[in-house]
Amino acid sequence: MSDDASPKRSRAGGRAGNKVRAGTAVIDQMPWRIPVNPDRPTEPLDADGVQAIHRGTMRILKDIGIEFLNPEAVGILKKAGCKVDGTNIRMDEDFVMEMIGHAPDSFTMTPRNPDRELIMGGKHMLFVNVSSPPNSWDLERGKRSGDFETFKDFMKLTQYFNCIHIAGGYPVEPIDIHPSVRHLDCLYEKLTLTDKVVHAYSLGAERVEDVMEMTRIAAGLTEEEFQAKPRMYTNINSVSPLKHDFPMLDGAMRLARRGQPVVITPFTLAGAMAPVTMAGAVTLSLAEGLAAAALLQYINPGCPIALGTFTSNVDMKSGAPAFGTPEYMRATQMTGQLVRHYGLPLRSSGVCAANVPDGQAMWETSNSLWAAVQSRTNMVYHAAGWLEGGLIASPEKFIMDCEVLQMIQRYFEQATFATTEADIAIDAIREVGPGGHYFGCQHTQDRYQTAFYAPFVSDWRNYEAWQQDGSVWTVERAHRIYKQILAEFEAPAMNGDHQEELRRFVARRKQEGGAPTDF
Repeated sequence: MSDDASPKRSRAGGRAGNKVRAGTAVIDQMPWRIPVNPDRPTEPLDADGVQAIHRGTMRILKDIGIEFLNPEAVGILKKAGCKVDGTNIRMDEDFVMEMIGHAPDSFTMTPRNPDRELIMGGKHMLFVNVSSPPNSWDLERGKRSGDFETFKDFMKLTQYFNCIHIAGGYPVEPIDIHPSVRHLDCLYEKLTLTDKVVHAYSLGAERVEDVMEMTRIAAGLTEEEFQAKPRMYTNINSVSPLKHDFPMLDGAMRLARRGQPVVITPFTLAGAMAPVTMAGAVTLSLAEGLAAAALLQYINPGCPIALGTFTSNVDMKSGAPAFGTPEYMRATQMTGQLVRHYGLPLRSSGVCAANVPDGQAMWETSNSLWAAVQSRTNMVYHAAGWLEGGLIASPEKFIMDCEVLQMIQRYFEQATFATTEADIAIDAIREVGPGGHYFGCQHTQDRYQTAFYAPFVSDWRNYEAWQQDGSVWTVERAHRIYKQILAEFEAPAMNGDHQEELRRFVARRKQEGGAPTDF
């Protein structure tokens, strides 16, 4: 199939055809829930290994230091007793451990719909939509620059799928809207097309403050109610190696002061912006993350934070980033061990380097997602829709990824490993006896509708049945599903007064010029 290939036409048959004819939902998806990971985390490091990375992290912070390219942050850390040399900040282990000791090991985030309240931490696992690609790709139009209509399409998919818990960064950058007001239009659509937790980019004071105010308005909250508990969040990235830039720190400090969560995610590619060894890359990542965490806890002790990992490797032949690799998986697992050692929630990602939603895309993404499971990640960024190392968002890939996310949620369910007397099924084994089958026995009849995961994209028929039904490939099925979802989408209910106040706020801020730019 080429980029501009059109989906094949086939007769409306099978289960999907029955649903269309019956006028029911596009797919029969799993209900909204906050997944709980019952598995013990994979821990490649022994106790000595954990201490070795911890000691290395503390040596970086004490002896090498981190560049804080924000004068306010430098002044705060100087007041805290850290060693300051221009923008270079060095902090000792006692200070770092005291500061992160204030941070909660879990917290909630409550959006405008309180039924969508989330728990961040412990064994809970949250999935976030693809965030920040400048381009999109679909089966009809191929690769193209992001635009506002495509942005809204992805927000509808984000709302539709119960396995997506958070409306994170822009699922595609709408470059047809001027950057000075882009955040206003995008957040208005986020807050009206979804009722889930939203994210603010830390890219300037005006953008951060506007998003916090819009989140407050959409939920009908007073300022005191907004600050009383987490309502939204930001994610910041360090400028690896060893730097935090001005706008990210500014946004993080603004949220911390108002009690809103900050996810700190260094982006360390082994062999490029970090040592080529995975232990070295993880150590550098932790040092960058803990430095910012210490700053925020000094500003507002107990404010909710999480540490993120985006440690992977590059292709040493081309320098291109690689994701879903064995090294990526180990780095995620190792970071999980250390983040649990520090008593903080963990963020990782569901990522790949593939350019289209093909086999490579799915095995790399699955590796990333299962590394998240193994590391007991609490927030999985880019869990649905990511391609080309973050340069493309694809609706077909979004659909295909949601199939995997639902499978992971089913894998977590106790029914898959329950050992009650009914689950051991001795009576059924006796009833069927040697050489029989279980299709017709009462034990099966009582359970067959919910016994196994039921896919909405996967096709489990044999080759001949698949061929007779049009030989529709997975990406083509995903294309049809996303088109149907958009055609039938209904925005969630919203208080009319809140929406009108939100509309007036956006209009006023646009008239004032929005966020300053140099063009």
